[in-house]
Amino acid sequence: MASEKIKTFTDSNFDDETKTGVVLVDFWAEWCGPCRRLAPTVEALAGEYDGRATVAKLNVDENPSVPSRFMIRGIPTLLLFKNGELAETMVGLAAKEDIAKLIDKHLA
Repeated sequence: MASEKIKTFTDSNFDDETKTGVVLVDFWAEWCGPCRRLAPTVEALAGEYDGRATVAKLNVDENPSVPSRFMIRGIPTLLLFKNGELAETMVGLAAKEDIAKLIDKHLA
């Protein structure tokens, strides 16, 4: 992964990592073209929100239990958590501005 600002979540660390603050999780897979197109946007957001929100990626092929818990059927899917609670869901490719608005809404 190109950015050190992006955390890598797994089935085992997911609950601990999402329990405090605002956390944006990108559910993706290697073979997913739209996921690869979204990656630079997620990296840019990780840099912009560093210190204010956590930005992470979770590979759905390597970590099947978390995606099934949230009934993720298509990727890329972005889930936004606030203090451990699922606050927002965004499925498919999204513009950086739209994702930023989503994060900002929960930082206020």
